[in-house]
Amino acid sequence: MKVKVISRSTDEFTRERSQDLQRVFRNFDPTLRTQEKAVEYVRALNAAKLDKIFARPFVGAMDGHIDAVSAMAKNPANLKWLFSGSMDGDIRLWDLATRQAVCQFPGHQGAVRGLTASTDGRVLVSCGTDSTVRLWTVPLPSHAQDDSSDNEAKPLATYVWKSAFWGVDHQENGELFATAGAQVDIWNHNRSQPINTFEWGKDTAISVRFNPGEPNVLATSGSDRSITIYDLRLSSPARKIIMMTKTNSIAWNPMEPMNFTAANEDCNCYSYDVRKMNEARCVHRDHVSAVMDIDYSPTGREFVTGSYDRTVRIFQYNGGHSREIYHTKRMQRVFCVKFSNDGSYIISGSDDTNLRLWKAKASEQLGVLLPRERKNHEYLEAVKNRYKHLPEVKRIVRHRHLPKPIYKAASLRRIMTDAQRKKDERRRAHSAPGSIINKPLRKRRIIKEVE
Repeated sequence: MKVKVISRSTDEFTRERSQDLQRVFRNFDPTLRTQEKAVEYVRALNAAKLDKIFARPFVGAMDGHIDAVSAMAKNPANLKWLFSGSMDGDIRLWDLATRQAVCQFPGHQGAVRGLTASTDGRVLVSCGTDSTVRLWTVPLPSHAQDDSSDNEAKPLATYVWKSAFWGVDHQENGELFATAGAQVDIWNHNRSQPINTFEWGKDTAISVRFNPGEPNVLATSGSDRSITIYDLRLSSPARKIIMMTKTNSIAWNPMEPMNFTAANEDCNCYSYDVRKMNEARCVHRDHVSAVMDIDYSPTGREFVTGSYDRTVRIFQYNGGHSREIYHTKRMQRVFCVKFSNDGSYIISGSDDTNLRLWKAKASEQLGVLLPRERKNHEYLEAVKNRYKHLPEVKRIVRHRHLPKPIYKAASLRRIMTDAQRKKDERRRAHSAPGSIINKPLRKRRIIKEVE
């Protein structure tokens, strides 16, 4: 007689220490788990609901300015330091971990319109409507004090110019920085006069951004509704497009340096490829008022925008609609936004004199995660992603509570857009074939391209 027994080695199943996890063997044969998809769907549904329950994006506010926050800059060499400038000329250095001001930089007599830090984080450049550019030495973390009233920095250099400045940006790994004003000026740290000046037309440049991958290329936006690309190796500007409405700010994608996104006055953001600027790669829409500022995450997969409609939105780099919206009752018009250097947090500066710190993922757990917790979060995220197209999961993930003015304005914009679309369709239907060309929105907002 044959007797079948299950034999196993005790060494494979016995724990060496009491802290070790029990070894579990699983058979992944799908025929043994006929309800696997149903179980995973319920897990995805529960994960989506739990995300809503634990969504607490607001971390805290940094109070100290006495006028609207008009400019912000990150310190590339320090993860938790942030510079902010206000309309009364006050510049402060903040420690995001303690949410306290570390240092003050007094000196500007008018609004601070631009802030930027050198790549090594040792020099801060500021400019404003008082027609001055000021260079400051950033204190070392070991010398920084908690009490900002006793810690005031003196300017390293002050350059007085003929007209007001509206923006400044520092070259990646270089000694040059560019200012936007009546013209685009290129400055060196050690020179009191611009080493180069670019001008295309007579209108004011209102923002400037150096390309992170190609340090000699920069983009500017102007009050004449133009976006211009400059190359420092050439004596003249390289390319320019004129849109229907003004562009308030520009941000380059750090992972794909040939692409940039423009925050426009018509409530939309437009992503462009520098090599083909006659049409936008993507139109990002959801805001109901002018988009004032924009900044990319270090991963290049998403960007954050701040708007005149008192909200902060997060978009995927190729998504037409925002994945997240942040707002509070007290937050007024948002003039500047930044992603933190690690991409985990968002900082917004608004008209109500406060800087606010938000989580980039609203339901993310703060603090140190155990390996098992991290694996569980990753698994639930993957399950949600697998079943995101199903109606119930999709409805829960997409749902957001909006302030009533924004909800009404968004409804009104939808009605106006639908009315315009129907009007265009009827006009085309009652015209001679081919007489009216239907342009997509990606091309419709561009008036012309100049080279």
